[in-house]
Amino acid sequence: MMLKLPPIEKIYEAFSAIADNRIELLEGKARIVSSDYKKVYTVTWNGSVYGSNDNPTYWQRYAGYPIIGVLMLQGKLPYNMETATLFKGINWKLLNTEAKNQYAIVLNDIFDRLSLSQERRDEIHHEVQHIYDELAILNISVCRVMVKPEVLSE
Repeated sequence: MMLKLPPIEKIYEAFSAIADNRIELLEGKARIVSSDYKKVYTVTWNGSVYGSNDNPTYWQRYAGYPIIGVLMLQGKLPYNMETATLFKGINWKLLNTEAKNQYAIVLNDIFDRLSLSQERRDEIHHEVQHIYDELAILNISVCRVMVKPEVLSE
């Protein structure tokens, strides 16, 4: 299965999950707590196949922020903790719901609240574009349904 790319804003959501310590890597799987702390998602993997029960992965069939965050923590995608920390404590679920999932609008509002210089904004956008480009060439596939590692090996 070819990797369908998520909206680029999902990388910023992965930054928040990492900065908030909401991702727990376990043996062959990870637990990810949502930004509103109301749900726990599970990401499983076996080799280059990843599955998750978060809505974007299940319904839209792209790697949602839980998978992206796991890939970052596994060292398969780059990330800068200093940049990730800028997005600490953001309730993406609430903001995305309020903006009817207009992710770019939410991200612009967040950047306005961060009061960063245009130069720093440009650096962050460049950094995220690099991560997105790396995701595009990463040799992984994403399953629509949650996958148990033992099922994949059969």
